[in-house]
Amino acid sequence: MDHLVDTNVLLRSVQRRSASYRQARGAILTLLRREERLCIFPQNAIEFWSVATRPAQNNGLGLSLHQAEWYVSRLESILTLLNDSPDIYREWRYLVRTHGIAGVHVHDARLVAGMNVHAITSILTFDVDDFKRYPGIRVLHPRDVTSYS
Repeated sequence: MDHLVDTNVLLRSVQRRSASYRQARGAILTLLRREERLCIFPQNAIEFWSVATRPAQNNGLGLSLHQAEWYVSRLESILTLLNDSPDIYREWRYLVRTHGIAGVHVHDARLVAGMNVHAITSILTFDVDDFKRYPGIRVLHPRDVTSYS
């Protein structure tokens, strides 16, 4: 099965001091051991870079550009980077209109649009409630990966 890995899981998987570090890293490793395909979009890498290089006092990780580059390269080598396309934009427009999406949730809608275009039906995320509104999307919290079959 293919899964999109949400940016919040990617970020916590590199934050050793995060209370969610073990869940995030464990879920990714477990799914990879099961030979399931874990995917990201360019948007995930962009969001990761933004938070990773933001100062810690501004809710970021405070990493250097060199460290961020290393992590993004590592993620790209382990996960499948899927292409953006005009179809994703069209699907995003449909989703935001259909579901009345506004504010910060437009970014999640874009991920779902990409999932729909690439026929991915599962997302690994800590923000379970943000994705429940979308029919056909299985929302998987990292803590539940061990019970997932």
